[in-house]
Amino acid sequence: MLPARTARQLAHSSRQRAAQALAGASRVPLPPLAAALHSSTPAPTRPTRPQRTPQPGWKRTASSPNANKVGTKPRHFHSTPPSGPAQAYDHQVATGLISNDDHQRSIVAILQRMHDELDHYQPPPIGPLPPPVKPSAWTRLMRSRLFADMSDELHQANTAVIPLPPPPPGLPNGLYLYGSVGCGKSFLMDLFYANLPEKYREPGAEGNSTSFGSKRVHFHQFMMEVHKKGHKIKMEQGGGQDWIVIAAREIAEETRVLCFDEFQVTDIADAMILRRLMEALHAHGVVCVMTSNRAPDELYKNGIQREQFMPCIELIKSSFTVHCLDSDIDYRKRPRELSRVYFHPLTPQHESEFNKLFEAACAGIDPSDNVMSGRELAVWGRPVKIPLSTSHVAQFTFQDLCGAPHSAADYLEITKTFGTIFLRDVPQLGLDTKDQARRFILFIDAAYEARTKLFVLSDPPIASVFSDERRPTGEITPHMRAMMDDLGLSAETVGSSSIFTGDEEVFAFARAVSRITEMSSKQWAQLPSVKNDQGEGLTADQIHESGEKVATA
Repeated sequence: MLPARTARQLAHSSRQRAAQALAGASRVPLPPLAAALHSSTPAPTRPTRPQRTPQPGWKRTASSPNANKVGTKPRHFHSTPPSGPAQAYDHQVATGLISNDDHQRSIVAILQRMHDELDHYQPPPIGPLPPPVKPSAWTRLMRSRLFADMSDELHQANTAVIPLPPPPPGLPNGLYLYGSVGCGKSFLMDLFYANLPEKYREPGAEGNSTSFGSKRVHFHQFMMEVHKKGHKIKMEQGGGQDWIVIAAREIAEETRVLCFDEFQVTDIADAMILRRLMEALHAHGVVCVMTSNRAPDELYKNGIQREQFMPCIELIKSSFTVHCLDSDIDYRKRPRELSRVYFHPLTPQHESEFNKLFEAACAGIDPSDNVMSGRELAVWGRPVKIPLSTSHVAQFTFQDLCGAPHSAADYLEITKTFGTIFLRDVPQLGLDTKDQARRFILFIDAAYEARTKLFVLSDPPIASVFSDERRPTGEITPHMRAMMDDLGLSAETVGSSSIFTGDEEVFAFARAVSRITEMSSKQWAQLPSVKNDQGEGLTADQIHESGEKVATA
């Protein structure tokens, strides 16, 4: 649990960023990268929004800066009467901040209905948890046999289960928005979140019947906080607890509307945790709004023990309004103008430019802030080493950043600390480099959410960083064999699991390429980073000035 003051600062800053990210869509229906070809008009100044008291304990993340995917201007939120997402959308169209889109407007109508339902709904108090029920001897035996080789804590043989109450009467349905990369999922979710009814804008607390709290968080951050809560519960109450239900009740006390981006399930541990967690959140009256690249029936497709996750999929289909956002326009195929932040291939000339740009960036923020090697960040009580850095700028080799066993928490801390990051020696990635590719995707997601200014020195061009060539069917690599041995699985059991065929990686590659491309655009250079919102980081002017220094050096 964060100190109250820190939590207030983090949450208020994040709320401002989420609101700010809503306004930068364009008059012309072009993707943000193509938009730089047509306009580089500076964004209007964002009026001050009424301050919202944050909720303690959870850190809100920045909203996606490219969410509408059609903009020519960096987004800045303009205050509108608190009548919901429909009026907010109309206001942005009328002021020319975004272009009218009939397909998006149909989704806004769904968001408005959900807003009205939440406005009229009065969440009941959250009651105490019933006593846990010890599993029967037969259940313990079955769990021991079926999950002996699994580390999934949900199925520990002796874990007592807390019975879940039925969901509160009149609970509004959640919303599940899915579609391909660049279809505007994040924009619409942020529009909804920034215009919630007033009673969900104040932090929730036990016994409070007038304010209920809301939260917008990226999926990786959400799962990291869930694991932290679980660790704390087990340390305080012992290991044999139904900690997921206890954690869900804590979340429900803090927030009754939970919005999180990029919902995805790639491994059995998260699949089992999410199954129980979603059931418990629903039982405690938490309304969820989720975005995903996959339809519910496609979640954890071909995953190991997927049948154990099916109840979660059925819950989404029965308790959420599910809507596909795909349209006829593929914005990723539009031409995109790049700024001088992505250098390829690995040549002496590009390396010299890259090094000069790093020096200019370090000196441009604070000339007295010397570059040091071996700086350490503390993440969950362990050190994460930064090869080269000032207080605001860091440089990594690809091997340092993605070759070492870093987690999503590491990348979140790195992008939170440094507003500008230089990454060098990026190789060609494919299904033969699963671990490095997955870490790189985690890093790109974290940098994207934080609006990090990213400079890259790469061997392949942006569009070719990831290769989606599949390994011939039936061929098992040593890496795959080691994973199968760890899980106690045979080739027959594995079948066509996405863990081994690369289905999930190929799907994630497309999103990562889209994000890398946008982060290399001129429009991205005009967006303030999260660090800059806090008075730190590299501004757009400094990026352009640094680029000019490199060009004239």
